[in-house]
Amino acid sequence: MAVIVPTITTDNPAVYNENLAAFLKFTKRVHLDTSDGTFAPTNLLPLSSIQPVEGAELDIHVMSVRPSEHLADILRIKPSLCIVHAEVDDDIPALFTQLKNAGIKVGVALLKTTFPKRVQERIALSDHVMIFAGQLGVQGGAIDMLQTEKVPLVRALKQDLEIGWDGGVNLSNVRALAHAGIDVINVGSAITQAADKEAMYQSLVVESEKKGVLL
Repeated sequence: MAVIVPTITTDNPAVYNENLAAFLKFTKRVHLDTSDGTFAPTNLLPLSSIQPVEGAELDIHVMSVRPSEHLADILRIKPSLCIVHAEVDDDIPALFTQLKNAGIKVGVALLKTTFPKRVQERIALSDHVMIFAGQLGVQGGAIDMLQTEKVPLVRALKQDLEIGWDGGVNLSNVRALAHAGIDVINVGSAITQAADKEAMYQSLVVESEKKGVLL
């Protein structure tokens, strides 16, 4: 059964705090996008401004060509999961070792053009693989459902990992993603822009749990 995880993508600390407080009223797991402008084309909330969140399961997506440069802040925040991009030129094994030693799960995100086997060494080190199917650094982009074809390819490389999805999720496609074998479905604008965030979250959960093609 897929888990629906609300996503925060912002450069505004007030918006971050507002959304985090709202989300934690109905879920403990929240996904936070961060970007230093070196990998994604936008600057988002810097890791240096994020504080540890007691009682929350925070997944941090670090969009940086050198995620190791943010190690001190990641260790300070101590998220449940830290996701970096599989495509970056950095010492990922060393970074993952330090994170795992601190009790932090590790993951890699795959861009739309990245074939899983090309980064199989990094997948082998991971607890989580996030299939990225949207637009880096922004919410509300169109979904690329063809990216679901990567699910069995990733699973063949390592069975005992969590597979996530990021990009373009809404009520019209969340059930298809759940049936495609996605374990964690990160949802951005469909929740953040809803008049009632909790109601939308619950609707997404219900829709994702429906069986087959019939209502």
